[in-house]
Amino acid sequence: MPKAIVIHETGGPDVLKFEEVEAAPPSPGEARIRHHAIGLNFIDIYFRSGLYPSPSGLPFTPGNEGAGEVIALGEGVSGLAIGDRVAYVGPLGSYGEERNIAADRLVKLPDGISYETAAGMMLKGMTAEYLLKRTFAVRPGTRVLFHAAAGGVGLIAGQWGKLLGATMIGTAGSPEKVALARAHGYDHVINYRDTDFVAAIQELTDGEGVDVVYDSVGKDTFPGSLDCLRVRGLWVSFGQSSGPLAPFNLAVLSQKGSLFATRPTLFNYIASRADLELSSNALMEVVRDGAVKITVNQSYPLAEAARAHDDLESRRTTGTTVLMP
Repeated sequence: MPKAIVIHETGGPDVLKFEEVEAAPPSPGEARIRHHAIGLNFIDIYFRSGLYPSPSGLPFTPGNEGAGEVIALGEGVSGLAIGDRVAYVGPLGSYGEERNIAADRLVKLPDGISYETAAGMMLKGMTAEYLLKRTFAVRPGTRVLFHAAAGGVGLIAGQWGKLLGATMIGTAGSPEKVALARAHGYDHVINYRDTDFVAAIQELTDGEGVDVVYDSVGKDTFPGSLDCLRVRGLWVSFGQSSGPLAPFNLAVLSQKGSLFATRPTLFNYIASRADLELSSNALMEVVRDGAVKITVNQSYPLAEAARAHDDLESRRTTGTTVLMP
């Protein structure tokens, strides 16, 4: 029987149990995948801790991202064949050696993109795509502040934003992470541990502020992120690695310059097959062309997912991390 990480109760990394699971045949419209690599993302911690409830309740297998080969097809599936190399984002269940998944959620991998690269880039890369191209249309001259610039999404966004012609400003928490972000497209990187990032942004923009702030940090960067924006700028809150935001009065947005705010999620941006193909094709193109490079900086055996979670939560990782079945 194949093995998977199973969560029977929410909590810390120790709730991640590596167990044998049933290998049911795929239902109509599904494909069965044998994973070659699995992506690790901060959203996995939100589900493990219970901050985000599992849609199927307990127990459940976490993970939203994976890459592998098709080993079985359910009735009615077209456009896929046994042996196809594929990758996907969502739904939950990627932390396993094998899984069934709706075939219309799979995208084929082009030659030249490895399983490890695909598993490490699908969620993060498509997140960068929708943030930079659809939540706010970044273009030449746009001034961007991207928190957690040395994280998985941040390193992709730095390169892609620079490709789009933006002035990319990032924040990071150590000299090593500052250097890493600079090597991935950022024009300026602020070490938030020894520098007031709000004051630094005002200096870098001559007091005008940036056009858009992309913020996956949450509690530690609020309300400072709002103070970095120009009049009528956009604050994009797409995560909360430091903890959830406390409720706030929307009147703050008017007081700080008629600001806009949004709380998007990737899954609303790839809900339709057309949007999934739009986003994944854009990502595959920039990666295949070498314009955006995906570097897997950490790799852990799937059985050691608890250690991977602990390292991610403790900010001991940079960029992309994968789990290997």
